[in-house]
Amino acid sequence: MKTLVEMKQGQEGVVVAINGDARYMSRITSIGITPGCRVRIVKNDKNRPVIVYSRDTMIALNSKECSNINVEEAN
Repeated sequence: MKTLVEMKQGQEGVVVAINGDARYMSRITSIGITPGCRVRIVKNDKNRPVIVYSRDTMIALNSKECSNINVEEAN
């Protein structure tokens, strides 16, 4: 299991767990990232937002936010 920030461009995975306070959880789930959803890393450059594709939507998240999202790599 990895965190979202550890994944490389083009990798896909399934969200297993999201860790954080109530405000963070509310924000992340409201944009569609929930346990069980598939995500694909579109771009993950150092010191830049991580661009994620999930549920027909492109989402930009900062590295700190991504470090709280645990993902299991998809085959």
